[in-house]
Amino acid sequence: MYPQHRLSSALAHDTAGIDGPGTPRRSVGRSSHTPRGERYGDRHGRPGTLPPVPGRLTFLLLLSAVGAGLFALLTWQVETDGRMVGRDWSVLGWFRRQDAAHPGAHGTAQVISDFGNIQVAVPVLLAAVVLAGWLGRRAAVVRWWLPPLAAVVTMALLPVAVNTVKAAVLRPAPGRTVPRTDGYGYFPSGHAGTSAVAYGLALLLLLPYVRRPAARTALTAGTLTLQAAVGVALVWCDFHWPLDVLASWCLTVTLLAWFAAAALFSGPPEPASGDVSCSSGSPD
Repeated sequence: MYPQHRLSSALAHDTAGIDGPGTPRRSVGRSSHTPRGERYGDRHGRPGTLPPVPGRLTFLLLLSAVGAGLFALLTWQVETDGRMVGRDWSVLGWFRRQDAAHPGAHGTAQVISDFGNIQVAVPVLLAAVVLAGWLGRRAAVVRWWLPPLAAVVTMALLPVAVNTVKAAVLRPAPGRTVPRTDGYGYFPSGHAGTSAVAYGLALLLLLPYVRRPAARTALTAGTLTLQAAVGVALVWCDFHWPLDVLASWCLTVTLLAWFAAAALFSGPPEPASGDVSCSSGSPD
């Protein structure tokens, strides 16, 4: 038989402050001051914790540092004609042999490489900026303008970084050992960076508003595939060394991580007028 003193203790705990035996404790059956369904997470319109999430911010800053470190390492290797440059010659030779063995693929590779042109990639990004701003404002995101603005600033930083390094390193064209006389360098690849940053920013801007997991996965996979295809096509067509493209991807990681960190501070959607907020009563 259940001990009488335990039964009395249990009833006293469950009915504390409530008249009548067997009545549930007062926190049960009463609406919460901040219902779980009314809290917004770091993904617009989705429940969860409020941004910025400290762990995610730390991860993004670490990812940005890793990308910057790899970019610096590749720049040092190319500048000093390090061991990785020897491997670069080998990989470039393999691509050239494949191009010679499959001449019909050269035209396709050129078309794909055109996706790295400013005239193609930047308009796509601007369309995503406008759409993300409109969606964020419609969803009443607190600082809906912050991700679009951060995307524009991030894209503007890319040519500054690329052109600065190009002028400092002054790498020769693929397969050559003497730089061009006009002072144009090939490291890092501007086309690879433009495509990776522009399409990557467009993805990060719009992804929070895509609710279906399958659609999110397909959009992410498609963007990554396009970026990889552009990089491969640039080397296939002999427009860039492999390390030129790889360095641009490392720089892209740094820029996109900084953008994602800034976007965390856009805040949750503002509560509607009918949403439940803090009550004037005393807390539980």
